[in-house]
Amino acid sequence: LAMDKMKDLSLKETMARPELFEVGGIPLTQPIGSIWDQVWKFKARPDDVLIATYAKAGTTWTQEIVDMVQQNGDTEKCKRETTYKRQPFLEWFLAEPPSLRLELAEAMPSPRTIKTHLPAQLLPPSFWEQNCKIIYVARNAKDNLVSYYHFHRMNKGLPDPGTWEQFVEKFVTGKVLWGSWYDHVKGWWKAKDKHRILYLFYEDMKENPKREIQKIAKFLEKDLSEEVLNKIVHNTSFEVMKDNPMTNYTKDFQGIMDHSISPFMRKGTVADWKNHFTVAQNEKFDEDYKKKMSDTSLVFRTEL
Repeated sequence: LAMDKMKDLSLKETMARPELFEVGGIPLTQPIGSIWDQVWKFKARPDDVLIATYAKAGTTWTQEIVDMVQQNGDTEKCKRETTYKRQPFLEWFLAEPPSLRLELAEAMPSPRTIKTHLPAQLLPPSFWEQNCKIIYVARNAKDNLVSYYHFHRMNKGLPDPGTWEQFVEKFVTGKVLWGSWYDHVKGWWKAKDKHRILYLFYEDMKENPKREIQKIAKFLEKDLSEEVLNKIVHNTSFEVMKDNPMTNYTKDFQGIMDHSISPFMRKGTVADWKNHFTVAQNEKFDEDYKKKMSDTSLVFRTEL
């Protein structure tokens, strides 16, 4: 029996992290690559709402705001299930343990809210054909990078990040899951001129959550009273969401996410990058950033 227990333990510790696998020039994981045909052929419905972000840009936060707006601030209804099950994650797939994937979205009654981290060019075409409403959230590159680094450390469903220095290099060159941050934010910024996309910034949401929640409600054609609005602001604050088991990912992906290494809800702040970048790293990063972002009107704030 003791030997079996040992075996179980070692299994948990050696859950192999996935390798990256390119789809259309974008690094995804091998498990996602294995179901890509199914993802690409996904049938969107006209009343679907899609929440699109680069990973760790405020996705879960936005998902909770959207659900709260749709449920008119009813906190009990928003606790009906975890974020992951209320708003399926379009392309995500882990072979072991088999995770519910597209089937979760396909079986869901309308109106659905779906999440994705795909760059605009890899979004299944039916979302454009059905003219779905899309909410995109972008976060400044440095904070996004820091958050993504810590997420890689605690999530065995992602490739090994290596050291901080190594991860910075991977991020800058776009050799990370979901590809280049620079191309991602620019691609969706361009797409907003042709499609129904509300493009939001994490920093604006931090600075004035009420104003940004109002924008979301207006986009979703929801009329909310002042009272409901204030309730949503409170219940979608970082402090409340960090302690809410329906949003903090302590119920899903057990054995895959290790919150003792770094909690899923880590800090939720702007300018934490200052605690990670050395002066030299920062100078190098800024120089490269200027080049990569010279062809866009997009402007980010790295502090408030």
